[in-house]
This record gives sequence, structure tokens and C-alpha cells, in this order.
Amino acid sequence: MSLKNNLHNLKEKYKGKKIAPLFNGFHTFLYLPNETTHGGTHIKAADDLKRTMNTVIMALIPCLIFGMFNAGYQHHVAIGEISKVSAGFFSSEFWTLANLGVGALKILPLVIVSYVVGLAIEFIFCIIKGHEIEEGYLVTGMLVPLIVPVDLPLWMLAVAVAFGVVIGKEVFGGTGMNILNPALTIRAFLFFAYPTWMSGDKVWVHGAVERAQEIAGGANVDVISGETILGSLAQSNGAGYSVADMFFGFIPGSVGETSTLLILLGGLFLIFTKIGSWRIMLSSVLGAIVMGLIFNGVVSSGWITESSKFYGLMSTEFWHHLLIGGFAFGTVFMATDPVTASQTNKGKWVYGFLVGFISILIRVFNPAYPEGVMLAILLMNVFAPTIDHYVVQGNVKKRMKRLKVKTA
Repeated sequence: MSLKNNLHNLKEKYKGKKIAPLFNGFHTFLYLPNETTHGGTHIKAADDLKRTMNTVIMALIPCLIFGMFNAGYQHHVAIGEISKVSAGFFSSEFWTLANLGVGALKILPLVIVSYVVGLAIEFIFCIIKGHEIEEGYLVTGMLVPLIVPVDLPLWMLAVAVAFGVVIGKEVFGGTGMNILNPALTIRAFLFFAYPTWMSGDKVWVHGAVERAQEIAGGANVDVISGETILGSLAQSNGAGYSVADMFFGFIPGSVGETSTLLILLGGLFLIFTKIGSWRIMLSSVLGAIVMGLIFNGVVSSGWITESSKFYGLMSTEFWHHLLIGGFAFGTVFMATDPVTASQTNKGKWVYGFLVGFISILIRVFNPAYPEGVMLAILLMNVFAPTIDHYVVQGNVKKRMKRLKVKTA
């Protein structure tokens, strides 16, 4: 008997019982529904929530694979086994099995823990509440491993995922009801609960933390420094990487955020499939550029000197801000979350612009953590309903004025 028939039989056997959503979820995840609507007018489309989520995951897969290679590459560069790549995106020193092996060994466990813990909680809540399994965590489960450092302990990730799913989503009613992006809620929990594992110059390269601990214990080993570009600029030490490195992704950082090229391709794919909002992406970029130009103008005017602790990031070319840190990844895959972002077209322009504008503002003026896209998106998640409210009220007032003119 086929798996499809077995699942169908289990659905029928436990129909009406609390455990039924578990089998329904597996059945609809693996197979298309065989039910046909009758009567009335219906939207006829082949997609559903699971297929939409799977499309987003497809856009994330290139970032995941590249992140594995980059994690191994950064490790081998740090210990002196290979030299920095300078031959372009298809360099033979980067795309090696040695790099992939190290990266996969560190990153795949993050993916597994993220999905196992998150989906287990989703299953438990659907059984307790007696509703169908909500597919929202399919994307969140992939996003979370891509926005954390490669050496993050698995137990910390498990605790954070449990917090993010329960407190960040389920208490609001589940998928579609949450007011904050679940993946960023998980990352915010990690940042505030375990700050030494989420910031600094020892968390972005595999092996750096262990070396630091060995040195602290008196061991005679070489230190591994994995400082990100943002951390270096915050200290006014210069970027240390070429524009090509920043664009292709040969830099330290969170697992999936380094390659602007692949993030851009993922964004175009989401726009083509009409899942990601191009308005939010474009307006976020415009907001970041405006804020970057303002800072460049302040530096050019002489108001900020090189002795200022803000000089490094303020003097950075405005368009460089688009290539470094998590700005590109956050803009494409998180700011566009259809649940927590603005819903109206005009609201999307305002929402996205403020995400980009505030991201660079926080990035420059936050001395403890030179990055701002996470906090900017979470802040705008809170204000998205307010933005939409005023957009709708503005449209209502315009229509009322037209009505008065016609009836006058």
C-alpha cells in the first residue's frame, strides 16, 4: 500500500479527533489536495500556503549552500591554510569540498535543530487547539539558521526557537496573527539573552571562540579574529575587503547574509513569483541610501572629525551600506514578510523607506552592536498597522470629498 493511501486511511481513522491535524498536515504537505469546491465563485489557483512557503525556501537555498562554503572558507583562511579569494565568484579556492565539509558540519545541525524544535511545538499546539497545522514555520525554520553565527551552541538555538514560536507567534493566535517577524524575534532573544555569542569579533568564524578560550586558559595557540566589516568600520579600522568581496560574499558574517549577489537573485525570484513586495525592497534601499547620504554629507561638512567614534561608519560610502551586514538579507527576506509588513501599497512605500532609513541610523549610532536591520524591522513591524490605518483613512477622506463634490 502506498504512503499516500496510508496517510489517507489515517486521516479517515482519526477524523474528528485532536490528533487528526497531524496526519492532515503530512498529507497536504506531500500531496496536492484532491478536494474540489462546488457552488459559488472561487479563486482558481494551484498555489496554497505550503507552496508559497516552499517558494521562499527555494529562494533561500542558494544562500544556505553558499553559507556552507563560506563558513569553511573563512575558517581555513583564519588558520592560514588558504589565502583570501581574489579571483572572483568562481574561484577554485572557494568552491572546495574541504570548505563545504566544514560548513555543512556546522550549519546543517543548526537547520535540523531549528526545524525539529519549531515544528514539534507547532504540532503540539495544533493538537491542543484542534486546528490544522500552520505552515508558517516552514520559512522561519530556514531563516533562523541563516541569521545566526556559525558556532552558536545548539541548545541556545533550541531555547530561542521555543521562545520565538510560543511567545512570538502562538500567544497571538498562530500564523497570520503575529505582530512581529518570528525569525527576528528568535534572533532578538538570542542577542539579548546571550550577547557574547551574537556579537563581537570571535563569533563569526568557526573556531574563533575555542581559540579564545584556549588562550584564556594559558594555551599557546594563535588567535583567530573573525571581525565583520561593520565591526571594523565601527572601530575606524577600514573595511579590509574589496567591493567584489562584499558583493560576492567572501566576508565573515551570519550564515546567509554575506552574499549580496545571491540575496539579490533571491529577491528577483520572489518578485517574479509575486511573493515578495518590490515596493518594500526598493523603498528600503532608497531609505538606506538617503540616510547614508546624510551621514556622508555630515562628514564632508567637517562636523564630525576622525577622532569621533562614529566617524568610521558615517564616512563609509553610502552605497557600501547596501553590501555589508545583514541589510540586504533583512530587506529581501524579512521586511517583506506579508504578515508583519504593511498591507497597503502606499503603506509599503512608507514602511520600507523607514526600515532602510532607521537601519543605517541604528547601525551608525549603536556602539555596542554595529548593525541595525533587525531592530529596524521589528520596530516597523509594530508600526505597520498604524501606517496602514492612516493610509486607509486618507483614502476614505479623499472619496468622501469626491462624493460631496458629486452631490453638490
